[in-house]
Amino acid sequence: MERFAQLGADIVKLWAQCGGDYLSGIQNTIILALVATAIGCIIGLICGILNTIPCAKNDPPVKRFFVKLIRVIVRIYVEVFRGTPMMLQAVFIYYGLPYFTGNAVQWPSVWAAAILVVSVNTGAYMAESVRGGIISIDPGQTEGAKAIGMTHVQTMTSVILPQAIRNIMPQIGNNFIINIKDSSVMFIISFTEFFAAHRGAVGATYLYFPSATIEMAGYLTMTLIASFLLRLVEKRMDGSSDYELVQDDALTMTAGTYSHPDRGTPFDERSAALDAEVRERKRQELKYGRPKGDR
Repeated sequence: MERFAQLGADIVKLWAQCGGDYLSGIQNTIILALVATAIGCIIGLICGILNTIPCAKNDPPVKRFFVKLIRVIVRIYVEVFRGTPMMLQAVFIYYGLPYFTGNAVQWPSVWAAAILVVSVNTGAYMAESVRGGIISIDPGQTEGAKAIGMTHVQTMTSVILPQAIRNIMPQIGNNFIINIKDSSVMFIISFTEFFAAHRGAVGATYLYFPSATIEMAGYLTMTLIASFLLRLVEKRMDGSSDYELVQDDALTMTAGTYSHPDRGTPFDERSAALDAEVRERKRQELKYGRPKGDR
């Protein structure tokens, strides 16, 4: 118990000395994760759509060539950024630009480099998620859209993507939570996120474990709140689970099912076309009954 009491005292002391740095790091982490996840989803959406462009053997050779080239480029992008650590990607992107240009071209700010790194990394994962979401939609819906004359872009934007996005919403939320945690590797390019604040606090106070405890609690709080909000978004996208038929009166369901021998109904197209002989026959049937031969 004495050690826990000492840990609490060290955390209070550490927060009093470096609390502002921790809060600033949390703010930068959340902003980076939100912006990079949004941009990464757009990149993944574009790559997913490009990956699903239809290409048949009877298409023009030029179209087939460009479709295959696009798919190769997307595949290389996905494999490279999914198969390498984000920390190394940050090093290559942030330090590689001035290295290959002899320091003639450098990043305008560390923010721009951090957003680019996390965005392209997220986009590589989202590309496969979007492709899987599009494939999960019943092919009959695509065929139906083509049957009524919709183009591939119209089919995607109006029929397929609204359903696919709902299917991949859990993956979008998962990537956002991963970005909250994995943004900690951005300290390698001197980006002052939450983990960088921990490193600064440890260097100033040498209280490593108390600072790590604050970090653990902070990351857990951010991810739990994000998970809760994302579940709310998913429920809103699902809509209501109960669907009730709205009726103005009890006869709504029977409207149009009875045809008056003289007037008919506005719901019966044949009633307007009935001639006098048919109307007379109906009146006779109502008055005397149907002839035996018609029964």
